[in-house]
Amino acid sequence: MAIPEFVRELRSKVGQQPLWMSGVTAVVLDGQGRVLLGRRSDTGRWALITGIMDPGEQPADAVARECLEETGVHAVPERLTSVTVSPLIVHDNGDQAQYLELTFLCRAVGGEARVNDDESLEVGWFEPDALPEGFDERARKRLRIALSGAAEAYFSFDPTAAGDPTAAGQSLRTT
Repeated sequence: MAIPEFVRELRSKVGQQPLWMSGVTAVVLDGQGRVLLGRRSDTGRWALITGIMDPGEQPADAVARECLEETGVHAVPERLTSVTVSPLIVHDNGDQAQYLELTFLCRAVGGEARVNDDESLEVGWFEPDALPEGFDERARKRLRIALSGAAEAYFSFDPTAAGDPTAAGQSLRTT
C-alpha cells in the first residue's frame, strides 16, 4: 500500500511513534441493498472501504475518492452515520496510528466493482446478512449503525471523561 507523501513527511520526524489520523469509512449500497466490501491486501480480510483524509480535504469528498480509488465504484455520500475511534494499530512496517473514523452511508451511482489499486485483493457486493467469514466485529457494528436508519450519527460519550459534574452525582451550578 502506498503511503501518502504527507504521512511520509510526518514519519520522517516522528518515526514509528503513534500518529493521530483522520479516516473515512464508506458503507456503500447498490440498488439491491448489497454492501460493497474489499478484501484488504495487508490483512487478507474483507472490510468496509476505508482510507485517510488528505490535509484540508472534506470528509465526504475523501470517502467518495477512496471508494473510487479502491473499488472503481462512484459513490455519493448521503449521511454521516458514526464517529468512532479505532484502537491503536501497529502496521506491518511497525508504524503506529490511531484513527478518528468518520463513517458515511453512501449510494453507488456508477462504475464497476473491481480491484482498482494495490490495497485490495478482491472487491465484491454482499448481502448485509451474509457477510464473508472473518469480517471484523468493529466494522460489523459500524455497518449495523449505518443501516439502522437513525437520522443522527452515533458517537460514544463518557461524561466522567469530560468532567461532567452530574456524572459524579454533583449538581450543576449556574451563575
